[in-house]
Amino acid sequence: MMMRTDMKLREAVIHRLLALFLLASLAVPVSASGEIASASGFRLTNTCPASFELIDGGCVLRSRYRQYRSLRDAGVGGLKTGLPPLREGFSPQQIDLGRYLFFDPVLSADGSTSCASCHDPAQGFADGRAQAVGINGQTLPRSAPSLWNIGFFSTLLWDGSKTSLEEQMQGPLYSPVEMGNNPAALLESLNGNSTYRALFEQAFDESPIALDQIYTAITAFESSLISLNSRYDLYAHGYHEALNEDEIAGLNVFRSFVARCAECHTPPLFSNQQLAVLGVADAPGELTDPGAEAITGDASQRGAFRVPSLRNIVRTAPYMHRGQKATLEEAARFYTGGRGHEVPEGESLMIHWHIWEPRLTDREITLLATFMGALTDEAFMPQIPTAVPSGLPIVGVAQAQQAPTEPLVHNEIEIAATNNALHKNRP
Repeated sequence: MMMRTDMKLREAVIHRLLALFLLASLAVPVSASGEIASASGFRLTNTCPASFELIDGGCVLRSRYRQYRSLRDAGVGGLKTGLPPLREGFSPQQIDLGRYLFFDPVLSADGSTSCASCHDPAQGFADGRAQAVGINGQTLPRSAPSLWNIGFFSTLLWDGSKTSLEEQMQGPLYSPVEMGNNPAALLESLNGNSTYRALFEQAFDESPIALDQIYTAITAFESSLISLNSRYDLYAHGYHEALNEDEIAGLNVFRSFVARCAECHTPPLFSNQQLAVLGVADAPGELTDPGAEAITGDASQRGAFRVPSLRNIVRTAPYMHRGQKATLEEAARFYTGGRGHEVPEGESLMIHWHIWEPRLTDREITLLATFMGALTDEAFMPQIPTAVPSGLPIVGVAQAQQAPTEPLVHNEIEIAATNNALHKNRP
């Protein structure tokens, strides 16, 4: 009798455990922070990216530069100069959803190309090519610009034709030579994916998925790509030892009235966001890209392109709108070659007035390149997903974490180093 009773008890316990296991496997998992995950295991974070803090449900940037007065449209100013406005206030969930979308090739017509295909984190969110490559291996006419600090920009694309990230991204999404998609097909593929439906509902509390939600999520992620903690930034905030003698000498050349680099590459963004006609040839003796003229029809903007930021510039070779210059030294040497020296015969360009003949020495050009290396900061590199909700393989992304980097400078280190420097300099 005792044996039969024990057997029945064991069977009852086993049945109960099996029932609990089945119920648990059917339940939607909930994380410790209250995040709801999809059945596939994807979840959106409740935490803002590094250097952002959550205020009234939105992520707001914390930066020492926000203590400084902005001198935008009022000259170059000193090193302690404020930044232009940032696209911010997106929720952590919207930013995280945008991260998945950015790396997911489901956004392209055939599932072969993602945003990261042309904006690879390991390549400074560019792609290391003179001319970008789109769907089916089609070569584009221009290089892919870096996305670091892109949330500060209101002049977008090489030709400055877009003023918002939401507007800009529709170009590559629906271009037959870039991602090849169309709005109807994009909505169908995302709404047909139960994981994405659940994630969008978490981020926007609405269903079904709408186009403006897609644009907002990608904008939220791209606006979180902040690079403001380089060794140059420590120097600008008052920590003199952050730069060595050659880097300081290069900064002095950069800001000098002779070289005039800072007139267009204005700190701290290292771009004035203006269009400039440089007179750089697309190929020896050729000018095939009309630049902003093709958008505005204004002949004075023939060959005009947006001044790019120099942040993380050592990661984004080759340089110029078509990768015409292989190295930073070669790019710097162009500016000292004489006004209009590359303009093809028969072309008449309205070259920017800052372009002249500074006659920099080889030593000064080397110092310029050395200084620009001090603008490298990838401390707040976002986490690259190992899988995306579509289940497609992540393409065109090198291992950003393995890319050679300078020592990471986090916000706490920046503040501590600056405070130490300020205390040391007090009387």
